[in-house]
Amino acid sequence: MTTPEELHFYRQAGPHVDSDHPAVRALAQQTTHGFGTVREQAVALYYVVRDGFRYDPYAIQAVGRCFTASVVVETGSGFCISKAALLAATARAAGIPARVGFADVKNHLTSPRLRELMDSDEFVYHGYTELWIEGRWVKATPAFNRSLCDKAGVRPLEFDGQTDSLFHPLDQSGRKHMEYLRDHGSRPDVPVAEILASWEKFYPKMATWGQQSAAANFEQEVVSDLSAA
Repeated sequence: MTTPEELHFYRQAGPHVDSDHPAVRALAQQTTHGFGTVREQAVALYYVVRDGFRYDPYAIQAVGRCFTASVVVETGSGFCISKAALLAATARAAGIPARVGFADVKNHLTSPRLRELMDSDEFVYHGYTELWIEGRWVKATPAFNRSLCDKAGVRPLEFDGQTDSLFHPLDQSGRKHMEYLRDHGSRPDVPVAEILASWEKFYPKMATWGQQSAAANFEQEVVSDLSAA
């Protein structure tokens, strides 16, 4: 059971869920303006984070800054963890308690270059957000923007503020898209040291990730891969 003290805690800014950052606060205010209920505000925030910021797995770097919500606003893109942090941060800025959750998934939306870098189709510590709406925690995953999903033939995840929105098991052609393998639970902020330690063990090439992916364009790679199939 979530206590009032805990809900107050989940409204406070953190190092990476930096809801006190001016850019995050401005985004939250602009997005929720005119929406009366918490659920309406949460849904509006979900869609602005999902579609307003491009999903880019190459944004991952072995430094804390890439996990921070305000960096997504500054750069216009992020990966699953940083976009989940942004949704949590904008929610907190709007007065909605929020936290970030993590799970290992097998993701079938990838590219040859990304598969080679990761040497795996498992995404360890995939990020999602939990929002306190109408007396309970509701999960939402704002990672894949609509334009990427449309090009890749994947159904974008919708969110109504009432039902958990974690993954579509099938793409638009009926093929398996994403599987959840292990759950790491939810946290008040992004546990960067824990995530990096896990990635270091799971992804041997992580040390050179930034240099190899600096000029990569994930969306173009996905489209090219599908065209060649």
